[in-house]
Amino acid sequence: MGLRLSADEIRYITLFESMTGAGVKDCIIDADHVVFVVKKGDMGLAIGKKGVNIQRVRQALDKKVEVVEYSEDPVEFIKNILASLRIKKVSLQKKAERQVAVVSVDGRDRARAIGRGGRNIQMIKQLAGRHHDIADVVIA
Repeated sequence: MGLRLSADEIRYITLFESMTGAGVKDCIIDADHVVFVVKKGDMGLAIGKKGVNIQRVRQALDKKVEVVEYSEDPVEFIKNILASLRIKKVSLQKKAERQVAVVSVDGRDRARAIGRGGRNIQMIKQLAGRHHDIADVVIA
C-alpha cells in the first residue's frame, strides 16, 4: 500500500527530517496545523531536548505541529495518535466487511478527541485509514 503525497507534503517532510533527524512516514497538512507520522523509535529525535526541534519546525512552517509515532499494531497506532488524551480502551471490530476502531475515552476528553467541527476525529480517521486500512473510527 503506497501513500500518495502532494508536493507540499513532500516539501514539509524534507524540511522536518532535515531539522530534526527523525524519519517521517507520512504528513497531513491542515489549514493551520501539520501532523507528522515519524518512524517507531524516532519520537525523541523529532521532539528534541526540551522540545527544541518541534519549536524550530513550528517557527519555520508557521503552523501548529503534531508528531505521532508509527506502530505496526493498529490499536497502538491509534493510542499514539491520541496520546495526549485519557484513553480507556481501543478495540477493532468488523462491521460489514469493514474494519472499525472503537475508542473509549474519558468523558472529560471526549470533546478534545472530536475537535472543533470534527477536525480531530477526521485527522484520526485519515491516519488510521492510510496506515492500517481502518474504515472508520468511533469515539465512545
